[in-house]
Amino acid sequence: MDEEIATRGPETTRGRKSLWTRPKRRWLLGIPLGGFLMFTAGVAFWITFDTVVAVTNSEAFCTQACHSMREFIVPEWKASSHYSNRTGVRVTCSDCHVPKAFGPKMFAKIVAVKDLYHEIIGTIRTRQDFDILRATFAIRVWDKMRATDSRECRGCHDVASMDNAKQTTFQHAAVLVLERTCIDCHKGLTHELPDLGT
Repeated sequence: MDEEIATRGPETTRGRKSLWTRPKRRWLLGIPLGGFLMFTAGVAFWITFDTVVAVTNSEAFCTQACHSMREFIVPEWKASSHYSNRTGVRVTCSDCHVPKAFGPKMFAKIVAVKDLYHEIIGTIRTRQDFDILRATFAIRVWDKMRATDSRECRGCHDVASMDNAKQTTFQHAAVLVLERTCIDCHKGLTHELPDLGT
């Protein structure tokens, strides 16, 4: 029996690799090459991703890509103080409707896919279609702004930095005491107010 094992042993290990067999040098080249390819793919993905996010946040995309925006929203925005004012600061769609922080921004982008869907299927074709849905759109945005304490407004406007001596009609320091948020008083600043039937 010992003779059988002695003769069989080298034959069975010759054709198979054990866990202790050294890899060939060609295999070792795959590690840096695979790492480089994964790194390159990651960089390419991030550049593409970042570009798509930047383009879809641009004024040109918001004002030209969608029929409903171009026809019904843009004229209101151009007539508002967020488009033209004494300070020369122009606020674009994404400044108010897309958060700056990465997580909330990605959530907003995912939610916005439904808007693209409705644009494609033509939910809003006429001014009448838009006016019927205007209250729904407005209430949805107002609720979101209340839930985030008007986070996007505060990206440009900071109550703590306001000079109360220069505020004649309303001193915004009261907002801190009243526990209100920007949208509670500033509805209709950029877009026409909907008819809420009240």
